[in-house]
Amino acid sequence: MKSRIILFAALAALALPLVALADEAATTAATTMSTEHHSSSAHHSAPKVNLNSATKEQLAKLPGITEETADKIISARPFTSTTELVSKNVVTQAEFDKLKGHVTVKSSSSKSSEAKSEPKKS
Repeated sequence: MKSRIILFAALAALALPLVALADEAATTAATTMSTEHHSSSAHHSAPKVNLNSATKEQLAKLPGITEETADKIISARPFTSTTELVSKNVVTQAEFDKLKGHVTVKSSSSKSSEAKSEPKKS
């Protein structure tokens, strides 16, 4: 009887670290899956709208942008930074905070490299 108790105690002592290890592995797996799901959803987000080249219709689809605000954006071009929406008084800071993740600024006057490399005709 005494040997059975010792055997049971030894098995229990060996099993406890395995249970803790399994719990840790499950927690790590859940965290990894959550992170992978979050990062993969970022790949499916819509591309940012360029403030310098977007149409009125594209701008009006942005959160909080009405057709009137889209007209203001077009009139205030060119932008060198998205924050100029606020500094040029096109939108309020609160409106910009909702919008900033959806917009970008790229130069609207970039010429193609082919045009630059053409030889001049005499």
